[in-house]
Formats: sequence, structure tokens, C-alpha cells
Amino acid sequence: MKKQFDVLVAGEINPDLILSGNITPEFGQVEKLVETAHLEIGSSSAIFACGAARLGLKVAFIGFCGDDLFGQFMLDAMRARSVDVSNVIRVSGDQTGLSVILNSGSDRAILTHKGLIDALRASDISENLLRQTRHLHVASYFLQTALQPGLPELFQRAHSLSVTTSLDTNWDPSGEWTGVLDLLQWVDVFLPNAAEACAITGLADIERAADELAKHAGIAAIKLGALGALGVQGNHQVRASSIPVNVVDTVGAGDTFDAGFLFGYLNGWDVEKSLQMAAASGALSTRAAGGTSAQPTREEAMQYVD
Repeated sequence: MKKQFDVLVAGEINPDLILSGNITPEFGQVEKLVETAHLEIGSSSAIFACGAARLGLKVAFIGFCGDDLFGQFMLDAMRARSVDVSNVIRVSGDQTGLSVILNSGSDRAILTHKGLIDALRASDISENLLRQTRHLHVASYFLQTALQPGLPELFQRAHSLSVTTSLDTNWDPSGEWTGVLDLLQWVDVFLPNAAEACAITGLADIERAADELAKHAGIAAIKLGALGALGVQGNHQVRASSIPVNVVDTVGAGDTFDAGFLFGYLNGWDVEKSLQMAAASGALSTRAAGGTSAQPTREEAMQYVD
């Protein structure tokens, strides 16, 4: 049966208010001027969804946001990028999450209001919605605390309906990294960066960490930044190089990498070709400020795929 969506994203919703200037904030009602201010699409899940849609996949999103200005901004922005947001749950009286980011040269400071970021539960994702998609993607595992307990059962439900699964945990603020290895038995594609892969496995060597992850998940596709990417399926490791770009902003590059890999995976490509698509997509997304402004089209990214 033909599915309505290629990917269903179960994720968090929050915009990023990005301020740029060579300043250090001070208390005591000290006012300082920034050079620029932009309200951009935030959250790993939403940036991934926009990147996947930009590559031509049919993407649906489920999550929570408030009936407020920031929630409306996110829904309008995702809708404008061809992401189906009809399943997003809006809550009157509650607030959409928000991150305020101060860029100062090569460093940044981030303040986040959690709002409804952690409101989504596995039970909010119906069997009917799962039946409409080919693939289920979850990001920001450690921020989506209400979703965590039900994820094993959700991924099992997905598999029972022939829906494949992927996970990008992002960083664990607690530093504990609990529960991930057990969850990976239900994950077809695991998408950490190198630091996350080493932290989850407790192994300092990235190749050993990759091999360990591949014992639990179907495929491990690991982001190595400027060094490209490492992919493992079974006992087979492959690498892909990054591509030269004029880097403006690395926000969302990992999420766009995920979109590139899953584009290949859902088109039946092998790990090496999917990894090339992922590395190219992530690198190209850094050409402009914000997580979605420079996300590549399929044609742009395919120039770097053998």
C-alpha cells in the first residue's frame, strides 16, 4: 500500500532567537547592543524535518507547541518548507519552548526555556498515523523526557507495521547516557556524532565505538565533522569525506546530515553512498546562518555522491 509520508518525525518544537555581537552580558541592568537578531527554526527534530523535505522526502511532524507567537512561527516556517504539521498538538495556555543564543565570534551562549519541548508521549502517536509513513525518526532523546519511557514499545509498534526507525540522541546534559544501548535493538539507523558514540559505548576509539554500536543497531552512521563520517553495518566499516565549504554557521549541520543519510537509506542505497549524501548535506547546510537557510536540494547534494 502506498504510504502518504516517507518520514514521520516525533520531536520537539522551539525556535532559536539568535543574537550576534562581540559582547558579554552583565547583570545590574547594564544594556549592551548586539549587531544582529534573527528568529530561526530551532530544535533538532524540526531542522531535520526541513532538511529531509528539502531533499524531496514527504515529511510529517508530530509534537507539542503552545497557542502562542513562537508556536505559530514554527508551524508557519515548517509548513513553508513543505513539512506536514497537521498532527502537531497545540496547547492553549502553555508556552512553546525557546532558545536564546548569543553568538560572539567563535563561541556562543545559550539560554533555553523548556516550555512544551518535553510534552510528547509515545501514546500520542497513533497506529493510524504510523500506518501512513514508511519511516519514524526521533531526535533529542534526552530532552524528550516524556517520550523516553514509551520509545521501545513505539519502535516495536512501528516495526510491526513495517515502518523502519532511526534515532539521533543528541547530547545528554546529565552525562549519564543511560538507556540508549538497550533501545538500539529497535533502531534501524542510529545517527550519533563521534563524542556521543564514544560516551554511549564508554570507548575512546571511534572505530571501536562504531563496531560496538553496530552490534546493537542495524546501522550506525557517525558524524565526524570536518573529517567526514563513519558508517558501520554488521562487520563492515566505510568512511565518507567531508566537502570543502565556506562555513558560516554549523547549527543544524548534524540534523541535515541525518536527513541526507535517511534520504539514501529510504531510496535503497548502500551505507557508503548514503554516507556520502549525508556528509555532503551536512557540510552544505553550514553556508548560511541558522539551521535551515542553506540546507541543500537533492540536486545540490547529489553532485558529491558517486
